[in-house]
Amino acid sequence: MKIIVDAMGGDHAPQAFLEGSFRAAQTLGVDVVLVGRVPELLELMKQSGIDTLPRGVELMDAEDVVDMHDDPAAVVKTRRNSSMILGLKLLADGGGDAFVSAGSTGALLSGATLLVKRVRGIRRAAFGPTIPTKTGRMILIDSGANAECTPEFLLQFGCMGSFYAQRTLKLESPRVALLNNGAEDSKGDPLHREAYALLKDADARGVIRFVGNVEGREAMLGACDVLVADGFSGNVFLKGIEGTAMFMGSMLKDAFRTNLRTKLGYLLCKGSMKEMAGALDYRKVGGTTLLGITKPVVKAHGSSDAEAVASAIRQAVEAVNSGFCDAIRENVDRITLPREN
Repeated sequence: MKIIVDAMGGDHAPQAFLEGSFRAAQTLGVDVVLVGRVPELLELMKQSGIDTLPRGVELMDAEDVVDMHDDPAAVVKTRRNSSMILGLKLLADGGGDAFVSAGSTGALLSGATLLVKRVRGIRRAAFGPTIPTKTGRMILIDSGANAECTPEFLLQFGCMGSFYAQRTLKLESPRVALLNNGAEDSKGDPLHREAYALLKDADARGVIRFVGNVEGREAMLGACDVLVADGFSGNVFLKGIEGTAMFMGSMLKDAFRTNLRTKLGYLLCKGSMKEMAGALDYRKVGGTTLLGITKPVVKAHGSSDAEAVASAIRQAVEAVNSGFCDAIRENVDRITLPREN
């Protein structure tokens, strides 16, 4: 298996991507193609005392880099020699099995859609991060790719998320729910009420297991395995979770530092605290998979260090092995509304 990695995207590129790719090639036994400014990558290797590339790692030269301020819709034309665009072209041409980048989210979505292409019949690709809940893990789809949606988009998000959860979370019948402001089927605006009806119909046809509307707090308590949202609501939900986790972590630190007794208490529960922190650590999770594209594309966190890069590559490997792209392709007729003539 060969994973293509954008070596120049992200806050800590290219050092983190060089180290993370070397680590992944060694521990996962996969081939890695690092796409970036080769002279710069070779100089970093030299500074680290590495004379030759590790087994399974190769370099592909790209003289340009996608900037975070670039227009996402134009990068395929304006940054055609960038590490991100050349890497996506390599994936589209069959030069690898999956692609990983920590660069601009909008540019990655645009480039993947235009170059690697959506699965025929899928209206919009969507980001489907895996997030921890009280009872396990949950796929949130969409988390920011599509701020404006139609009911059909939400139907397809729910079905793609279900196929992905089946193969990556190893769930035979994932519970799919619609993020809403109440559990009743009459809740929400016209978009959510129409999407509810479509998801309920998909359940009746045996495509998915739809459990209805859920509120954000219930989702985090384990009410579903796949949470369907428009990109705006999903992104607000996700950022709210991240902010709450940071706030609670800060509060806990302050509480444990209060006096000698609380410091001793921390020592007693230190192991559990580290385990909890690990479940929320993006460096261990990897990244966010873009669902609906013909081949796996993984968006790593913009602040990814070497550990996070290795985790993102591991996630890409798991995505390839899961075969979820084929599952979407094989079922697309069941999740597509008929077009009017």
